[in-house]
Amino acid sequence: MRVTILGGTHGMGRALARRLAERGDQVFLLGIEPEELARSAADLQARSPTQAAVGAALCDLADPSTFAPALAAAAAALGEIECVIVTAAIFATQEAMEADVTRAEALLRLDFTNTVVFCEHARGLLLGRGGGTLCVFSSVAGDRGRKPVILYGAAKAGLSAYLEGLDHKFHAQGLRVVCVKPGFVKTGMTAGLRPPPFAGEPEAVARQVARAIDRGTPVVYTPGIWRWVMLAIRWLPRFVMRKIGF
Repeated sequence: MRVTILGGTHGMGRALARRLAERGDQVFLLGIEPEELARSAADLQARSPTQAAVGAALCDLADPSTFAPALAAAAAALGEIECVIVTAAIFATQEAMEADVTRAEALLRLDFTNTVVFCEHARGLLLGRGGGTLCVFSSVAGDRGRKPVILYGAAKAGLSAYLEGLDHKFHAQGLRVVCVKPGFVKTGMTAGLRPPPFAGEPEAVARQVARAIDRGTPVVYTPGIWRWVMLAIRWLPRFVMRKIGF
C-alpha cells in the first residue's frame, strides 16, 4: 500500500509509520521540521531496505497553503496515494486555554478547522483515483463534554462528526474513512500528565490502527477498552457529570 502520513515523525504517527514500513508499505512523510523528516525517513528506510526511497515534504497544519503542494509531492513520489493518514494535532490543558484565549483559538483552528481542510484535499485526491482510505486520529475526548477537556474535546467532537459524514456520503464512491479514537497514550503530547488507568503505548496503538486500516473499520477505539469506558460515560446522567471530575 502507498501511504502518506501527516504527523508520522512523532508519537503515535511515528509508531504507525514504522509498522507500515516494516511490513512493506511505501510511506511518504509530511511534517514541519526538515531535519526530523530526514531522520524519520532514514529510520523508515532502514526498517524496510527493499522498498523505494522513503520520501518527505514540508506540510504545516497551521498553514493550509502547504496542503495541496505537499499532497502533490507525495503523489508524484509514490505514483499514486492509496491511503492518507492524519495523526498531527496539538494539545493544551483546559486550564491553560482558559487562561489564554489565543492558545485556545490556535488549538481549535489546528485540531478542527485546518485538519478538516487538509482532509478535504485528501478526499478529493483519493476520490480522483477511484477511492482509497482516509485514516484520521480524533479522540475519545470528543465523545462527551467533560470538565478536563472542554475545548480539546469540542474540536475532536467536530472532527469525529465530519469523518462520520464523509463515510456516509462517499463510501459508495470508494472512500473508506477510519476514525481513530485514542484514549490516553504515552507520547510526547501527554508528557507531564499523570497517566490514567488503561493508558496505551504507541506500538500497541499502531498495531490496532494498521489492522483497522486493512479492514476499513469506520471507528476504532484504542486501547480497545476505551470503547466500553466511553460507552459508560456517554450514558451517565448530566447531574452525575457535574459532580465528577472526569
